[in-house]
Amino acid sequence: MNYRLAAVAVPLVLALSACSGPAGGEADAPATTAAGVTLTHAFGQTEVPGDARRVVTLGWGSTEAALALGVVPVGIEAQTYAADEDGRLPWVTEALAETGEEPTMVPASVEEPAYEEIGALEPDVILAPYSGLTAEQYEILSEIAPTVAFPEEPWTTPWREVITIVGEALGRTAEAEELVADLDARIEEEAAAHPELEGKSVAAVWDVGGTFWVYKPQDSRVDFLLDLGLVSAPAVEELASGEESFVYTLSYEETDRLESDILVTYASTEEEVETFLGQSYAQAIPAVAEGSVAAITGDELVAAMSPPTALSVDWGLDTYVELISAAAAD
Repeated sequence: MNYRLAAVAVPLVLALSACSGPAGGEADAPATTAAGVTLTHAFGQTEVPGDARRVVTLGWGSTEAALALGVVPVGIEAQTYAADEDGRLPWVTEALAETGEEPTMVPASVEEPAYEEIGALEPDVILAPYSGLTAEQYEILSEIAPTVAFPEEPWTTPWREVITIVGEALGRTAEAEELVADLDARIEEEAAAHPELEGKSVAAVWDVGGTFWVYKPQDSRVDFLLDLGLVSAPAVEELASGEESFVYTLSYEETDRLESDILVTYASTEEEVETFLGQSYAQAIPAVAEGSVAAITGDELVAAMSPPTALSVDWGLDTYVELISAAAAD
């Protein structure tokens, strides 16, 4: 399986654009000691120096975490899905506007990270805790600067852990913990306002490019749904082959077995939603037949919640919960 295709917004997020410009500002001096910090991840351990100031962020969520913690990276991996012509997601653009700084947009790692462009930035640390780095790519990046990869599997790091890892790497552990606590309080407040979600089973899917994707509880977007009081539908795990980590494909002939109280699906446009719901294999899904569908529509909203980041939680949460609440009511 190509996990990069299925991660941030299923296959559509593979396409990432590049735009280079003047390097961004250096981070304020971290709160760590000169000895720095040692972080453990899937490829071993990385020693991040305590005076690390020039930060490059790769993958998903690390840019937002750094910005939310008051650190402007010198290099940010560009995005195309839901991004502007500069490769920036809307909440990143808003955060950068407040700083007045212009980081370099690093070409996206569609197949390989942009080693040359990253090296030219002379980073002190490279942050990729939610990414699809291979062991070989990690080794090459580590020759450029200390590199922090994902803790266990690619594209599975919980969004809270992305924030805490970035906080530890930048010497802002306390600030990261406070940020997570604030976001948790915001989510808990929203969940409390929608008791109709409590205990309802949910399945999150995306039908795109002739492939029907089903997300498992290990996926950050499903984990976020569970934060709202929902529970993962037993059928989601029962239909998996057991080999996938966070997502799998389901044949159209088996969609009738995907039983849940609510079906959450993703689409770029309303037309895509209508096309999907009009298919016989969609009509066979119990939640679709019952009208209990939350269609998360529009690239920006999909990106904001799939999975959420330190900056996108507040950006899209209200609309997101309203859609799911309507499905629960139906």
